[in-house]
Amino acid sequence: MPVAEGKEFEFLDESAIRPDYLETFDFDSPQQYIMTETDEFSAVCPFSGLPDYAVLRIEYYPEGGKCVELKSLKYYTISFRSVGIYQEAATKRIFDDLKALLATSRIRITTIYNTRGGFDTTCIEGSLG
Repeated sequence: MPVAEGKEFEFLDESAIRPDYLETFDFDSPQQYIMTETDEFSAVCPFSGLPDYAVLRIEYYPEGGKCVELKSLKYYTISFRSVGIYQEAATKRIFDDLKALLATSRIRITTIYNTRGGFDTTCIEGSLG
């Protein structure tokens, strides 16, 4: 684990991410575009041990007849807070979990991370096409 000034930062591994928190509700409108966004997503950089903050945007078409329930989505995203995971891997993990949950091929996950070390990072996984 990273050390700064003789202090050790502790964080959890990906097994702490809780896709079992996610719930859906039935919704029969496969051509409706749905976008939900939060600026409260955070995880821990496994290299530095410091927090990474991002805007998380979820876009999908409910082809599988399901929508994600927002309170359950909030609890799911909070489960990342103490997890050491690279920005790119967090984006892919959210994509994989939601794609399976919603049974849709038309889903895109975008994370727009706060500047770190002078670099801006945006990760995009998936496609709406």
